[in-house]
Amino acid sequence: MTHILHLKNLQFSWPGQPPVIELDQLHLAPGEHLFIQGPSGSGKTTLLNLITGLQPGYHGAVTVAGRELARLSSRARDQFRADHMGLLFQQFNLLPYLNLVDNVTLPCTLSAARRTTASQDSGSVDREAERLLTRLQLPPQLFRQRRTAELSIGQQQRVAAARALIGRPALIIADEPTSALDHASRDHFIQLLFEELEQSGSTLLMVSHDPALAARFPRHLQLGAATIC
Repeated sequence: MTHILHLKNLQFSWPGQPPVIELDQLHLAPGEHLFIQGPSGSGKTTLLNLITGLQPGYHGAVTVAGRELARLSSRARDQFRADHMGLLFQQFNLLPYLNLVDNVTLPCTLSAARRTTASQDSGSVDREAERLLTRLQLPPQLFRQRRTAELSIGQQQRVAAARALIGRPALIIADEPTSALDHASRDHFIQLLFEELEQSGSTLLMVSHDPALAARFPRHLQLGAATIC
């Protein structure tokens, strides 16, 4: 497989509106990192929803890990997303009544492929969750004794990152994941995330309004101007 993500002649419009997304070509190889930026309303979150298969009604082709999403049924897209994509969102979307390990292992309950990979990586899914939490510098005494609702914002963010990374999905999609952090915490988190991505080989696609993060990425997509470099 030469590309994890391939967009071709992609166009999307809301009813009665001009196109909000127009991309001729975009390719991402395994392990590449792409930074997406643009003003509010330029289609950043819409583009992520197209890539994850959550937004139908587009023209063109969206191909992830060798599969064209439009050719899959809704149920098959849901399973494909669980198997191949790790999602990291601004609001984290953790289950507040579960502890840290149980939150991190949730993708493995939905995906046999990620469950198998996580077990192979550390001997069991729970041990791989603990490894990732440790790697992201969360104290072991929190793993099973705290619910995520009792954590700080920075700690919740690292739990959400571990959940996205578990099972080494081909594509990690991050939508404004550092917006709630101060500069020092942001830089520390990004460094830890990149180090773990280096080990997993996952491709990263990140949306952010923070121009300070752009320098950490070798490739950029400016929406609104649709400039790719």
